[in-house]
Amino acid sequence: MKRSISFPLAAAALVLSTAHGHGTPTPNHGGIVQAVGETWLELVPCSGKIELYVEDDGDPMPSAGVTGHLSVQNGAAKADYPLKPAGGNKLEAVGAQAAKGARVTAVLILADKTKVPATFVVH
Repeated sequence: MKRSISFPLAAAALVLSTAHGHGTPTPNHGGIVQAVGETWLELVPCSGKIELYVEDDGDPMPSAGVTGHLSVQNGAAKADYPLKPAGGNKLEAVGAQAAKGARVTAVLILADKTKVPATFVVH
């Protein structure tokens, strides 16, 4: 009987450890985090710009070679902004503003040509 109990417990532990093998996305810059596969995006609305930080499963991913744009919908108003590398793992959309409740859609093209879309709601 002990053997039949041990096997299901070991199998459950293996499944749980596999399910939680990757880290949990956390905001490192006070923003809103979305995980898209192993790519983590952190959106940080600032005065006069929106910053977007990129990580590969928790490790900073260089923004050099990354392109993309943001679409910001504040109520009925919608505007698009290019994202430009800003050093380290940061991209910026200069001139973009996102009020509380705004929907921000980011589409990135990584250096390896992988497309990474994410939608955020500013709170």
